[in-house]
Amino acid sequence: MSEEIVPGTPPAATPRKLEIDDLKAALRAGLADFKKAPVFGLFFALVYVLGGLGLWFGLGAAGQPVWFIPIAAGFPLFAPFAAVGLYEVSRRIEAGEPLSFGPVLSVLGGRGDGQLALMAVLVLIIFGFWIILARGIFAIFLAQSGIGFESLGVLWSLPGVTMLLLGSLVGAMVALALFSITVISLPMLLDREIDFVTAMITSVETVRINPQVMVTWAAVIAGLLFGAMIPAFLGLFIVLPVLGHATWHLYRRAIPS
Repeated sequence: MSEEIVPGTPPAATPRKLEIDDLKAALRAGLADFKKAPVFGLFFALVYVLGGLGLWFGLGAAGQPVWFIPIAAGFPLFAPFAAVGLYEVSRRIEAGEPLSFGPVLSVLGGRGDGQLALMAVLVLIIFGFWIILARGIFAIFLAQSGIGFESLGVLWSLPGVTMLLLGSLVGAMVALALFSITVISLPMLLDREIDFVTAMITSVETVRINPQVMVTWAAVIAGLLFGAMIPAFLGLFIVLPVLGHATWHLYRRAIPS
């Protein structure tokens, strides 16, 4: 573990330059970790899948299935937190430490300093901001046109298609911003005794130094997660664990020990 860092300081470490080959290596290592400890990956994926299915059936029962679109679009924003336990699994495999659910689940509460909880609050605030934006976009393109939200068929109308295009653009911008502050900071908070502000600064600096590689990684994550959600979220049982483990290995490649 490194020394504790005072909040508001510069990045905890100077990020390394990354190449596309680093992404490939991280994915291979992520798949290898999933094969070594599949029960943990399947467990955390199950929690995520049940949450998604609960949203789908809940909104359907409420007669508001269209609202599942913006919520599902923002759902991957929580994927990094669903993967925190997977980071610990990869860390333990890397360090040769024994694996059991007790120690792995204990990391979900952070290191006892509240830093991970503060990150979670920040993500919830950003998610709430996204939902407010989505409701505004829906109101502009659908409510004023007199089209209701009771059926997914409204999405095939001209206002619906326009709304989806604009909403996708705005959602991508929100997701990229959140990706930039969490992709390195979450595994770093698990690995080092630092504050969440310093971890976020280091994460953003990693993205700044490696824009092509990190944007590619963001696109890979978004594409695989959305693709995995299509068949009733079932693809997440493979995709989420592999991406979670791979993110840990990318962090280890990006940030010097």
